[in-house]
Amino acid sequence: MASQKKVRVNKAVFANDGPLAYIAGPCVIESTRAYAAAAAALKKIFTSLKTPFVLKASFDKANRTSHNSFRGIGMEAALSFLKELKNRLDLPLVIDVHDPSQAARVAEAADILQVPAFLCRQTDLLFACADTGRAVNVKKGQFLSPWEAESIVKKLESRGAAGIMLTERGSSFGYGNLVVDMRALEIMKGFGYPVIFDCTHSVQRPGAPGGVTGGDRKFVFPLARAAAAIKIAGVFFEAHPDPDKALSDGPNSLKLDRVKSMVKTLNGIDRLAADF
Repeated sequence: MASQKKVRVNKAVFANDGPLAYIAGPCVIESTRAYAAAAAALKKIFTSLKTPFVLKASFDKANRTSHNSFRGIGMEAALSFLKELKNRLDLPLVIDVHDPSQAARVAEAADILQVPAFLCRQTDLLFACADTGRAVNVKKGQFLSPWEAESIVKKLESRGAAGIMLTERGSSFGYGNLVVDMRALEIMKGFGYPVIFDCTHSVQRPGAPGGVTGGDRKFVFPLARAAAAIKIAGVFFEAHPDPDKALSDGPNSLKLDRVKSMVKTLNGIDRLAADF
């Protein structure tokens, strides 16, 4: 296996051979007040566990199943709000980027730029993110094999990306379902960069009845435990105070009051995995 690189973001260090770090937050900024409250709650939880995390933010869900679905508060409103929140809570941020023209602006607030799964092969978007000098986290598309993700790495390397991370979020399986091939985590670790497991998007049921994406929240924790046992760099998850009322990805979001117990358990598994 290739030597393992690290991506350091504030107090969080993402490394396949180091302690677990986390990326967590609501799926989308539903309102500035609700998002700020969730961010503060997450900071309190992770601080109590002495565990580093990066706050996840999204100002536009551009890949919603229905055109009638809530998308977010928009980039302009979100960036000014996120800059202030980031400084007030002293938290690093990862923010989704959907278009090359957004990268430089988003980098003013974000410590990590995140490329959504459906856009992971968009060369110009990858280049624009790398050119900002920020770390880049790419969600591996549901349609890609793990070995195909090496092309993503090579594109980012060609532009001198400051830090590269790859996130597994399940693979398409028939119609309306995702499965997680745990071999993918080990295969992508072979590229030498931090690998993250997205335990909430991995339990989605795309195209579920009703014109919205469904999900099986009950499988979030079992899959996260399995991924932690493989020894990876980090775990990504979306959390909401009341997932059943969330405006986006509620069926696969973790309830905030479950976060502490899950992270505590995953940290314990990660420590055990380090001995093997």
